[in-house]
Amino acid sequence: MTPTSPASPASPSPGPAFEPWSPSFVADPYPAYEALRAAGRAHWFEPTRQWLIPHYDDVNALLRDRRLGRTYLHRFTHEEFGRQAPPAEHEPFTTLNGNGMLDLEAPVHSRIRRLVAKAFTPRTVENLAPTVERLAAELITSLHADGGGDLLSRVAEPLPVAVIAEMLGIPAADRGLLRPWSAAITGMYELNPTEESARRAVAASEEFSAYLHELIAARRTDPGEDLISALIAAREDGDVLSEQEMISTIVLLLNAGHEATVNTTTIGWLTLFRHPEQLRLLYDAPDRLRDGVDEMLRYDTPLQLFERWVLDDIEVGGTVIPRGSEVALLFGSANRDPARFTDPDRFDVTRPAADNRHVSFGAGIHYCLGAPLARLELGASFGTFLRQAPGLRLVAEPAWSPGYVIRGPEELLVTW
Repeated sequence: MTPTSPASPASPSPGPAFEPWSPSFVADPYPAYEALRAAGRAHWFEPTRQWLIPHYDDVNALLRDRRLGRTYLHRFTHEEFGRQAPPAEHEPFTTLNGNGMLDLEAPVHSRIRRLVAKAFTPRTVENLAPTVERLAAELITSLHADGGGDLLSRVAEPLPVAVIAEMLGIPAADRGLLRPWSAAITGMYELNPTEESARRAVAASEEFSAYLHELIAARRTDPGEDLISALIAAREDGDVLSEQEMISTIVLLLNAGHEATVNTTTIGWLTLFRHPEQLRLLYDAPDRLRDGVDEMLRYDTPLQLFERWVLDDIEVGGTVIPRGSEVALLFGSANRDPARFTDPDRFDVTRPAADNRHVSFGAGIHYCLGAPLARLELGASFGTFLRQAPGLRLVAEPAWSPGYVIRGPEELLVTW
């Protein structure tokens, strides 16, 4: 079966256009989201051949709907689903990505998640707290001593890399490899990635996988207290993770956790600089920070879009979306839906948790396993700035990176 667009594709929605390759759209997609919500619940987008879903209730429901999946290969072949197999030259990326929990469905997803959860426990995250606080303090103290600089490269990027590396037991000398590998691999998550993006992702997948093969072999011989050793030891009823499952899990932990934390840090600070009265509230009452971090995640989420395949025909707002289609769940739009959030375009660090059930960490079986770690890192980073280096201010409005799906500024120049 070949996926189809509607018999008469809807005309472009009135108001600002959905243009994910436009710099002005990437810098501020929210007026376009408002127009999409007003125009309906499902919109065919020809450039990516996807159905755009902009409303909170629909996004939340479709994240949990078992008629959709991150993959279709547990039920169909590529041919049966009307899709072409990935090019053979993409194989290293395809294997790495296809064995990660984020792109698997039950029962394989359920099995791997149970085994990973035995290693990546709440206690694991709790035990990291002193390390996260120490690393955040060191980075922020250095930036403060220099009178400022690029908060992205000096704090936002190195902190989650250092935390993940510490958790995995990656030697300090090798940690500079992680960020370039992550950036190259996640480039394939953008809409219609280029062949150059694919080439970089394939090379990074090969290099990162080879590196982890060696590191896992070393841990099998000489286990430690790190997460890789725990993943090797994790078992349930005699079942263990395969080598490829471990490698894909480790890469997913780095990519998903790192990219989200980096961009939440920079977007969060940019939002606070644009709302100085809200920044003052956090300086005056740091205990508001937990709710403040969730408000940053809601107000301008780093992950704007999440894709799922339609495994059986569904209906959204009277529009039948056939099997073989792909939906693009617009997290950024859902998080600003006035049907779910009070005054959604207002940034409010005191917004109560009951009014802030955002979808930035997903929902259903693919809810972000690393959400507690992300919150720990963000709390440590923002909290340390507020306590130890008050008076931070923006030097200049930043340019935005070209990516839309995983979105953030190219730099964030700050001073005191």
